Amino acid sequence: MAPEALSLIVGDEELLVDRAVGEVVAAARAVDGETEVIDLGAGGLEPGRLAELTSPSLFGGAKVIVLRAAQDLGKDLSAEVLKYAKNPAEDVYLVAVHHGGAKGKAFADGLAKAGARKIACPKVTKAGERVDFIRTEIRRVGGKISADAARTLLDAVGNDLRELAGACSQLVADTGGRVDDASVARYYQGRAEVSGFNVADKAVEGNLGEALEQLRWALATGVPPVLIVSALAQGVRGLAKVGGAPRGARAAGLAKELGMPPWKIERVQRQLRGWSGDGVARAMTAVTEADAAVKGGAADPAYALEKTVSTIVAARNAR
Repeated sequence: MAPEALSLIVGDEELLVDRAVGEVVAAARAVDGETEVIDLGAGGLEPGRLAELTSPSLFGGAKVIVLRAAQDLGKDLSAEVLKYAKNPAEDVYLVAVHHGGAKGKAFADGLAKAGARKIACPKVTKAGERVDFIRTEIRRVGGKISADAARTLLDAVGNDLRELAGACSQLVADTGGRVDDASVARYYQGRAEVSGFNVADKAVEGNLGEALEQLRWALATGVPPVLIVSALAQGVRGLAKVGGAPRGARAAGLAKELGMPPWKIERVQRQLRGWSGDGVARAMTAVTEADAAVKGGAADPAYALEKTVSTIVAARNAR
C-alpha cells in the first residue's frame, strides 16, 4: 500500500527519524519503483518551491518530498505548506520532520489537523529505554537477547543509537540469533568496562568458576587490574547501597535517592539474594585490600585479584 499523502515526523532522535523517512520512501517505491525522492534540508524550501515540486510532471512518476527542520519555517512558508496540505497532489508524499517542542508547534498542529500521519521519534535518554531499544532491535533483525545481556551491550557500546543498532545487527549475524553475556563479551573484548563488570557480576552472584574465567580472560586481553578492582568495588558498593534501602521499596522510587538507574537497582536486588550484612562488609574489605595490592602492594596482581574474587564469593555464601 502507498504511504499517506502527508506524514509528520516529530522528534530529534536521528536514527529513528531517518528510519521513519526511509519507511515512507520504501512504501512509495513498493508502489512505483521510479519514485523520486527530494530531500530538502533546513532552509531548502523557498517561496513557491513547493508548488513547483508538486505540480504535475510531463513525465509523470511519484515523488516523496522530505521537508527537514520544519520547526524553522517562517510564517509565510508555514502557511504555504499548510495550504498545500488541505489539497495534496496525487502521487506526491510530503514528509515534514519537526524536532518537537514549542517552536513551530502551530505548524505541526496544523499539519496534524490536515490529516498527516504522525510518527513520534523522541530522544532516547534513559538507560532503561536504551535497553528496550536494544531488545527491540535484536528482535527486528531476527534474534533474541536477555535484559541482562542487553545491559551488558549498552555498557560496552555506549549510548549512541546508531552504534547500538550496528552492534545488534552484527551480533545477530555472527551468533545465529541468540545473544547472551558471553557473546557480547566475546565480540567486545576490547571494552575494558564490560570485562571488569562481567567479573564483578559473576562474583557477587556467587559464580566462582565463571568469575575466575572472566577474570583470566580480561587480564589476557589487556584489561588493567585497577579497572577490574574498580568494577568489583562498584559491584560490592551497589550491594551495600541497595541492601541498606527499605525492604519492598520499588526501584523507581529509590533511583534518585541512591543515584542509580532503576534497571541497575533491580539487578542488584536480584544479586542480593544470599548476601548478609556481614558478608557485604567482608567483601568490601577484600576489595579495599585488592585496590592496595594492584597499586603496588603485591608482586602478582593477577593472584591478588583471583584471591579477591574467591573471597567475595565465599563472603556471599557464608552464613
